[in-house]
Amino acid sequence: MYYLSGIALLVFAAAGPVYAQSETYAERLGYPEDAKVLILHVDDAGMSWGSNKGTRAAVEQGVANSFSIMMPCAWVPGIADYVKANPRLDAGLHLTLTSEWDDYRWGPLMGKPSVPGLVDREGCFWGSVEEVVKHASADEVEAEIRAQVERALTMGFRPTHLDSHMGTLFADEDFLERYINVGADYDIPVMFPGGHISFLSEQYRREAIQNLKRQGKWEEGMEVPTPELVERAPEVGQRIWSLGLPVLDDLHNVSYGWEFPGGEDPSDKELQQFYTQKYIDTIGRLKPGLTMVIMHCTDPSEIFGSISTSGLRRKGDLLAMTDPRLKEYLEEEDIILTTWREVMERRRQVDE
Repeated sequence: MYYLSGIALLVFAAAGPVYAQSETYAERLGYPEDAKVLILHVDDAGMSWGSNKGTRAAVEQGVANSFSIMMPCAWVPGIADYVKANPRLDAGLHLTLTSEWDDYRWGPLMGKPSVPGLVDREGCFWGSVEEVVKHASADEVEAEIRAQVERALTMGFRPTHLDSHMGTLFADEDFLERYINVGADYDIPVMFPGGHISFLSEQYRREAIQNLKRQGKWEEGMEVPTPELVERAPEVGQRIWSLGLPVLDDLHNVSYGWEFPGGEDPSDKELQQFYTQKYIDTIGRLKPGLTMVIMHCTDPSEIFGSISTSGLRRKGDLLAMTDPRLKEYLEEEDIILTTWREVMERRRQVDE
């Protein structure tokens, strides 16, 4: 397991020619050669009132065009009603197997008797990815993520895609296999970076070097270790594609690690300027292809601080998405914005 910007994610990334391919997945889907195609995606809808409010604002007033919902959480009915009232929204599921906060928690839809390996002493999901991997079986994981898909269908909306809260489903090979199988069974796209993954590769290397420096083990020019499953990324991507589902070329998952440098109480203008510039700088480093840009847009209420200390970062994401300067940048650079709904429609057309 490796961590990018504080979020657990098994990184399918590595530098070198092993990932070279003649065309991107974006090209396979019919997008122009050399085009940057982005899904601007908000995680954690349904987690809290502030998360729902921020998600709606990012989509309605900003450039964000996709989001995913944490089905075991308390504020799901509100965001589900919003999706049903706006059926063309790109609304997927943030498949949830962890409950990481101290005073606001949730548990599996299957209930403890059905999935005992997924719950801790409080009857909630484990607080970390490592604990899920240690205690839960692949059968329990599959049962729970199927229950989360079924709850969405029961509530009256069909998810446009699936992804993984805290990257838990990428932390174990068997979990990953079940995740892909569930997506294939329901004919719902699964988030997976299996193309050139250039940005993700760069971020992995930076994080790995930082960790080695903190441990006092870094020496200039030394080889950075890579995850065991790294070599399988193209193979897994091809398998997902063969199942009739789209595949990402790359993943941008770094904003959760951005820390505002000017103190703990910036003005909205200062925070917006900082986050918008960070998005412009990092999007500028992306290579052509289909990339999902992950963020956590929240409009923190007065009680959000009792849930998490991440309110400032989440507000920064929201302010950036609603900043006209970011919209102008995307238009000036001819960056194409798409959604999981659209890429799945294009994937079906490839096989016709």
